[in-house]
Amino acid sequence: MAEAEAAAPAGPLLVPDERELRRRTSAKWRCHPADVLPLWVAEADVPTPEPVARALREAIDRGDLGYPADHLGYARALDAFSRERWGVPVPEERTLPVGDVMQGVTELVALLTPPDGTVVLSPPLYPPIAELARHRGRRVVEAPLDPAGRLDPETLERAFRSAPGSVYVLCNPHNPTGTVPRPDELDTLAGLAGRYDVRVVADEIHAPIVPPGARFTPWLSRPGAERGFSVISASKSWNLPGAKAALVVAGPDAERDLAVLPGALGHAASHLGVLAHTVALREAGEWLDGFLAGVAANRRLVVRLLELLLPGVGVLESEGTYFAWLDCRELWPGEPDPAARFLERGRVALSPGPEFGTGGEGRARLNLACSPSLLAEAVRRMAAAVD
Repeated sequence: MAEAEAAAPAGPLLVPDERELRRRTSAKWRCHPADVLPLWVAEADVPTPEPVARALREAIDRGDLGYPADHLGYARALDAFSRERWGVPVPEERTLPVGDVMQGVTELVALLTPPDGTVVLSPPLYPPIAELARHRGRRVVEAPLDPAGRLDPETLERAFRSAPGSVYVLCNPHNPTGTVPRPDELDTLAGLAGRYDVRVVADEIHAPIVPPGARFTPWLSRPGAERGFSVISASKSWNLPGAKAALVVAGPDAERDLAVLPGALGHAASHLGVLAHTVALREAGEWLDGFLAGVAANRRLVVRLLELLLPGVGVLESEGTYFAWLDCRELWPGEPDPAARFLERGRVALSPGPEFGTGGEGRARLNLACSPSLLAEAVRRMAAAVD
């Protein structure tokens, strides 16, 4: 474990120690007993970027805790960030604030489909997307990912053909697999969506969490995506999920649809959230680069540790997010939920694969956004759980 820590790049993943982390009161560190190492929910074990912390402290000191007044600062910060990182503008006139990405996705599903309409999804997939679509009364049709965790054109076409006029929710980068759709894959999706009159809504919450050597491609930058939407937030990349804010971004041919959404949706975004996300995008790029380097190093580390200690566990090759998608079917044939075993026997909490739907059986999602020493201890405990 000491070797892992020493080899890690300097950055925010090396700052908090476990004692400090256990003082946190958010979900990651409070939903399991104190003897459990939590590597499950999408929270990162990092300090708040100093520009963000300073802005929040100053707002609190002046009693600036009211309603959000103007989201355009957030939109302009996203535009500047997107131009710099991805070479793609985000026109402020085609944005609308919402409380978080899932609220934005759910509202768009309700807007773009009739009450008995259909939503097409590609599991394994972040569970609330299907849950909230069904809660709105929509039928869910699956177009599962291929064995490499990538979009499968054949399954997409079958699903779209069976449900013309539906909505497809794209997860870009994909959660839980961490795969990042290539431009050609997005172009194929755009062609199929156009052929079957399918509207695409892209959940791009993990967009900034793609390290050097890989590249995130915004959905709305592709030809044929003009009728689509993106929903994006700084919450995952700078660990701000408790400071609620996100932006819906409409394609150039979807601006009229955006105008139908009530402006009151913006009240769900917190004033402090809009402030924090704006400052993160504008002033915490260097912090993000350090975080990305740490996640990339942890991804390499977990592959090495599993090869040494748990050779029966595979890791899907991926580029984005801070997750590792573990395949435990060789280790425990016939066991649908290996996370339950790792929790019971090893006192390590992972996200159960079956919760992500089709393709999740025998798998588990591991959160890499922790110190390398904590990650090494978790894998050691997981290996002990097999004995």
